[in-house]
Amino acid sequence: MEQLQGFAPVARADARTLILGSMPGVASLEADRYYAFSRNSFWKIMGDLYDAGPALEYPARLQILKTNHIALWDVIETCQRPGSLDSAIAISGMKTNNFEGFFQQHPAIKLVCFNGRKASDLFTKKVLPGLTHKIECITLPSTSPANAASNYATKLKAWSVITK
Repeated sequence: MEQLQGFAPVARADARTLILGSMPGVASLEADRYYAFSRNSFWKIMGDLYDAGPALEYPARLQILKTNHIALWDVIETCQRPGSLDSAIAISGMKTNNFEGFFQQHPAIKLVCFNGRKASDLFTKKVLPGLTHKIECITLPSTSPANAASNYATKLKAWSVITK
C-alpha cells in the first residue's frame, strides 16, 4: 500500500479559525483540492455560510475562507489508507502535521473545528498533549456522505459556529 501525502495548509497569517479534517479522500487527492468529492457537503455548507459554494471556482472559494480568517488543513501529513474511509487509516506509520510550527506562524488561531470525530480523536491523542498554543476545540459533524446519521440541516446548524 502506498504512502499518502496530505496537502499544505490553506491559511493567511491572520487566520483565527482552523478547520481540520483527518486526511483527504481519494477524490480530493486526485483533484489536489480540499473536499473535492461531489457528495461531500463541506463546500455546500461554506456556500450557505460564506457564499463560498461549489459553483465558484476552487481558488475563489479558498480566498473567501481566507478573507473570513478561516484556515483549512488536516491532522495527518502522511499515512496509508485503502480507499477514503477514516476507519481504514493505518495508525502505524502515520505522521501528523507540524502544528507547533503552524501555530507559531498563525498565532491568532484560537478555535480549531474538527470535520468529524476521527480528526478530533487523532488530534487529541497525537497532537494536543505536546501543544503549547492555547486553543478551543470543537468537534463538528463530518461533512462526508459516510456520515449518514446527520442530515444537511443538522450539519449546517452545527457548522454555523464558525461564523461567530
